[in-house]
Amino acid sequence: MSDAAQPTAAEVRAAAEAVKTALDRHLAAVERRSGEDDPAVYEAFNELAAAAEEYDELLYDRHDEVTPFEIPAAEDALPPYRGPEEANALSVLIRRDYAVTEPQRLLAQAQRVSDLDAGGPGGGGPADTVHGALGVLFGEFEPDEIASRHKEFGLEEGDSTLWVTASDSAAEPGEWLSAPFDQADPHRVICRFDVSAVFDDELDDDALDGSDADLDVDPDADLDVDPDVDLDVDPDVDLDPDVAVPLDEVDELDERDEAGDSDGPGGPGDAAGPGDGRRPRRAGL
Repeated sequence: MSDAAQPTAAEVRAAAEAVKTALDRHLAAVERRSGEDDPAVYEAFNELAAAAEEYDELLYDRHDEVTPFEIPAAEDALPPYRGPEEANALSVLIRRDYAVTEPQRLLAQAQRVSDLDAGGPGGGGPADTVHGALGVLFGEFEPDEIASRHKEFGLEEGDSTLWVTASDSAAEPGEWLSAPFDQADPHRVICRFDVSAVFDDELDDDALDGSDADLDVDPDADLDVDPDVDLDVDPDVDLDPDVAVPLDEVDELDERDEAGDSDGPGGPGDAAGPGDGRRPRRAGL
């Protein structure tokens, strides 16, 4: 960014003052809140977030510095709640996306259901097409069962979301069936739950970023080893790394080794003779 386009020191100072003002307003709104979902608190929060983001940008443009604040993206936050304070009724809105990855498996499963309903193989029918097969399966199984068994039906899961919205009163029977999703008001959402592969990618990225955080190893460090310590492990001794060996047994093993050396390979002093079926284990495994 050129010097001419950079914000002035006065603009940065004004943005900092705006953050202070927004902080005071947010604290005042929190202190006067009328409930958990007070719209005044949401509004003050959004004003504070906008002021902090503006200050962060100007500070970076002017001084090449940043703040420690992390401003949530607009799509990550619910809009201010404007529904009833006490919900007398609620609606649960669910969307689940799938891709048809194995049409033949889908058709076969639908045909099996059709045959069972008909009491035997019925030949042609609604399961002969993908549209017909979807109708058969979703008519036979609950949505949750489809979700848990989607691979069996030749489907691949996409994104899904669940909204719980508040209503002033319960709808009359058949009132919204002609347009079931037209009245989905984000400002009446009490809570929502989203599932997406993009969240898994973010977790994987975070794990990769922190994978080396706990590895504080100096590659130039010298490993001090006592030259008088014998690091050789007898391959004929079965060592269990999880079991402590008493010192007297260690001495006994040393004596047996010495006796084995005097008797020669395969002699009575060997800890494990050839063909006894034992396999040596490395200490530490």
